[in-house]
Amino acid sequence: MVKMESTEEQDRKLVLEFCHLLEKSKQLFNGLSRDLPQYGHRQWQAYFGRTFDVYTKLWKFQQQHRMVLDSKYGLKRWQIGEIASKIGQLYYHYYLRTSETNYLNEAYQFYAAIRGRAYYSRAAKEDRPDLMVKKLRYYARFIVVCLLLKKMKLVRELVTELEKQIQEYTNTYEPEDHLEWSLVLEEIKGFIKAEAAVAVLHADSNPIILSHSGSGSRLSPLTTPPCERSPHMTLSLQEILIVGSACEQAKFSELTMDMFRMLQTLEREPTESATNPLSMSHGLHGHDASPAASRIPPYGVPGSKGFMENGRRDCRDNPHKYLLYKPSISQLLVFLASGFKELPLGGALLLYMSADGCFSTTKHPEDYGYELGGLGTSVKRDSVDGGGLSCRGKSYKENHCLYPGDLYPFTRRPMFIIIDSDNSFVFQHIPRYFGQPLVILMSPQDVPPAFQADVQHHGSLFTLFLHSPLTALCYICNVGDVPIHHWERCQTYVDRFITEASRLVTRCRIDEIEQGIGFIDSSYVQFFGDDFLRTLILRFVFCDVVLRLHRGFRGRHMRPRCEPQLPANELLEHPSLSHIIFQLASALDVRNHFSEGPECD
Repeated sequence: MVKMESTEEQDRKLVLEFCHLLEKSKQLFNGLSRDLPQYGHRQWQAYFGRTFDVYTKLWKFQQQHRMVLDSKYGLKRWQIGEIASKIGQLYYHYYLRTSETNYLNEAYQFYAAIRGRAYYSRAAKEDRPDLMVKKLRYYARFIVVCLLLKKMKLVRELVTELEKQIQEYTNTYEPEDHLEWSLVLEEIKGFIKAEAAVAVLHADSNPIILSHSGSGSRLSPLTTPPCERSPHMTLSLQEILIVGSACEQAKFSELTMDMFRMLQTLEREPTESATNPLSMSHGLHGHDASPAASRIPPYGVPGSKGFMENGRRDCRDNPHKYLLYKPSISQLLVFLASGFKELPLGGALLLYMSADGCFSTTKHPEDYGYELGGLGTSVKRDSVDGGGLSCRGKSYKENHCLYPGDLYPFTRRPMFIIIDSDNSFVFQHIPRYFGQPLVILMSPQDVPPAFQADVQHHGSLFTLFLHSPLTALCYICNVGDVPIHHWERCQTYVDRFITEASRLVTRCRIDEIEQGIGFIDSSYVQFFGDDFLRTLILRFVFCDVVLRLHRGFRGRHMRPRCEPQLPANELLEHPSLSHIIFQLASALDVRNHFSEGPECD
């Protein structure tokens, strides 16, 4: 009898311990979004460490005492799924904080286990609409992670499942938010359609996703442009601010298409090596095949003293970045200031903005910093009476406009600016008051009428060139699909172009030193040693050369600009680059889209 009471007491203590860990985990998790600033590096790491630590204990605890928790606590499968979903969210948010793509894989493993083990399969039978909402949110989060990992086949499967779940939720509960979930579904479908600008086809004519062949995926050893190093290439990209404020552009989960493409362009492919601590999980095992407890990093939780990112202390593969969707001007400037503050010695700050133009009515501007207009940030389409705008940017409230002059203080440190807008050229006048390296890449301000509707919704053409040069060229030549073997052949021409352009940039610098002639601004040379910035510069050159030769892009406003200007004869109009573009056009059978030489302005 005593032994029986002792066992019951032990079981009761186990249940109490589980309840304590569960409540503590919820408090810490909720605090991540409620209590922590979204900017700065150091404030949040300790908090994340404590949260990971509690979830480690909670996950191990429910695995070790599953039978007791099943019988005495009434632990249900959806509750296990909710814990796994929270851990997946933790990894995803840690990816957003650190920019390290390996954490996306960790988030994926937990989300995939939830689906594989059908943790939410009986959610509809619980007669709890809030539980069904949790299931729908899980699907939406899983889809985001799969999109970022380019698992498009799985994305389509998840969208089909989500559609069925939304229908079941609507039929069962007739909820007030059913229209919101229908909108989410349409948003996802529209995003997937817009993302597939050009289809690369397998031998069986089914579309495939390329991840390592320069198709616009993340940077890898195979896609990193070559470079002849010099002592002047001193800077590395450390901080990035990606801002998406275009009104009508396809979006999902506060990621516009332009943001989605640019964030991948500025990341390296996740590594999958046995020496990487993030890959030291033992997989899914046991009769329940739950994610192993070792999926919480065994080498130390993020934020703890023993923690090493990617196996190396104080070292990361990707620059740190912030993603801002339609921020207020105050939010934008605060995040810029935070990135500026966090820059180490020898680091560079990149600002990428995709936004509609804010146009000035000043006829004789004297202050180029504020009288030429700028970019709309958080403005949504509104009535003219309310001081709003048409989405093409006829007028904006001044308070919601980022002016070139707003960026002057941040040029005290090395800065690389990319402006994708129909008012991009107003940023070419930013002065270098402080003598620091400064490069500004500006999109064309217009596109041919045939592309305007698609570009407005499906994402900017300029950003597409920076993300996937071959896809962009196919798009402006109306090539909708390309067989994989042909794509790879065409990609070799793009690789040749990038290699040749890199050689010409280096050659310009050597000629400048040997002959005393300033062919290329020193800012480009200082940025050129960084893999990401070099990639952007060379893809910009590709974009400029292609649009200069394309018959449909007439006039200077349909071509990109940069400041400082890149040399024309020695680079942008060099015969060797034009020749490669003509060869590529012939390989795609679109030679008729291109003129014999550069169009005159």
